[in-house]
Amino acid sequence: MRPSHVLPERPLRRLGPAGTMLRISVLRLLGRALAGRVSLPAPSNPRLYSSGPLGARDQAHDAHAYFTTPIFYVNAAPHIGHLYSALLADALCRYRRLRVPGAAATRFSTGTDEHGLKIQQAAAAAGLAPTELCDRVSAQFQQLFRDAGISSTDFIRTTEARHRMAVQHFWGVLKARGLLYKGLYEGWYCASDECFLPETKVTLHPGPSGDSCPVSLESGHPVSWTKEENYLFRLSQFREPLQRWLRDDPQAITPEPFHHTVLQWLEEELPDLSVSRRSSHLHWGIPVPGDDSQTIYVWLDALVNYLTVIGYPNAEFKSWWPSTSHIIGKDILKFHAIYWPALLLGAGMNPPHRIYVHSHWTVCGQKMSKSLGNVVDPRTCLDRYTVDGFRYFLLRQGVPNWDCDYYDEKVVKLLDSELADALGGLLNRCTANRINPSGTYPAFCSTCFPREPGLVGSSARAQADDYALVSAVATLPKQVADHYANFQIYKALEAVSSCVRQTNGFVQRHAPWKLNWESPVDAPWLGTVLHVALECLRVFGTLLQPVTPSLADKLLSRLGVSATERGLGELYFLPRFYGHSCPFEGRRLGPESGLLFPRLDQSRAWLVKAHRT
Repeated sequence: MRPSHVLPERPLRRLGPAGTMLRISVLRLLGRALAGRVSLPAPSNPRLYSSGPLGARDQAHDAHAYFTTPIFYVNAAPHIGHLYSALLADALCRYRRLRVPGAAATRFSTGTDEHGLKIQQAAAAAGLAPTELCDRVSAQFQQLFRDAGISSTDFIRTTEARHRMAVQHFWGVLKARGLLYKGLYEGWYCASDECFLPETKVTLHPGPSGDSCPVSLESGHPVSWTKEENYLFRLSQFREPLQRWLRDDPQAITPEPFHHTVLQWLEEELPDLSVSRRSSHLHWGIPVPGDDSQTIYVWLDALVNYLTVIGYPNAEFKSWWPSTSHIIGKDILKFHAIYWPALLLGAGMNPPHRIYVHSHWTVCGQKMSKSLGNVVDPRTCLDRYTVDGFRYFLLRQGVPNWDCDYYDEKVVKLLDSELADALGGLLNRCTANRINPSGTYPAFCSTCFPREPGLVGSSARAQADDYALVSAVATLPKQVADHYANFQIYKALEAVSSCVRQTNGFVQRHAPWKLNWESPVDAPWLGTVLHVALECLRVFGTLLQPVTPSLADKLLSRLGVSATERGLGELYFLPRFYGHSCPFEGRRLGPESGLLFPRLDQSRAWLVKAHRT
């Protein structure tokens, strides 16, 4: 496609003399977060703290979830905009797998769009057959996504036989339903965007020689006047059905500004859509069934890939459609939010469950462009900043609502601050042999940190800020769930980062390095401080898995958290605070594996500052 930029509810469990612990399934509340706001669960007294996970039961439509990226056009090598699309989908998919374990419940597709006039022209310019160009560039996308840890279950290429069959069947359904007719199309066509444009979407722009040239009002790409006999789709019949779909489901297109934009487009005239080109003009594509003089329009061809992957036209595809979430760039919104839903309705199917839209990346304030020579190579970034580091940067800094700016210094500053210093430093402090010589998850002392704040006693050491920390981390999984449901992964990471800072403040405030394990007064509180900090780290590591899978694995392994204890259903924060047993208390930590995330800035100025600190 054109480049753009339950677990089942757990029962009450008897835990001996400590009483009964209500283990609230993370998934019960996480799923409901998709339907609306959920009040925070409370322990037996009405406080905002909880040792149980926060989540929700999956709704019936949640039995399967299918995530897709656009399929990327192979006229040029991949850039960070392509990787950003894939990372957004990957994080949503990985988060879903934490909620609903089991490979059968979740699918995730990406791929390459390999037909169309641009490919035909690019191959000719390079002196290659179209298949050679497609093979070469598609392999670059596949390698990039492997290197970046994209956990897709399918990589689709539109030149595959299974896709050709799906497209031609889809065409046949539209024709049988009386929605295709042959007519004379006359108007503007943009080869760069592979789309037809009405007169209102074309403007004049000074060309290289100074003469005014017609260009697309939306993309700025050149357009040419086209007159040819094509097949047309009765798009004009679907204006009101599309409006009803969007008004009945305000979250169908997220974020909201893009939903509003599509509704505005639908206030305008919706002319019938040309869905084929003359084969003499465009031969690199899928022929119209029964009419070799015509080639199927590249966008119809490309959009059907979402059905090809799930087995269309075989009946199995119905298990996955329409429980589908498309992740797309804003430049291809019209194709996905108007043309594609109309085509689906025309074929007797529902529109996709969600269309998540993101904006673009600029470089030092300028649009990425081959002519400007400022296209950022994502492979270089993965090498320079590490895979998890660059994943974290793009998902932490990328805001779907508006364009985001890339420059090297920003990457270094963010990763050093949040991953190396804050998160890595916290882990190092709490597992260092000097402070934690036993190399274990120390015991929690309920008299040092009583459940009720304000209790006065010789052993009580917890302060008001400490209770605020417990409340913040206890509610963090719910916040993260809401942000993922609202396609705000950057806010989820912001919330985690804020809690990491609070935890560092907690450790700094109580300075465990000044306490003595040999002292009967210090030892219980020292163990409690480390226990609380390690519990916080366990929550952070669990919630970071969709974004930084290798770093999260390293963190959780250092804490001694096994692979079966890393799902959201197992995320029970600080149960000892509520008088319940903790499976980690007394457990040996995992082996030392070096710095969690080595600093990128090793300049002399920083080293002097670190030495002074």
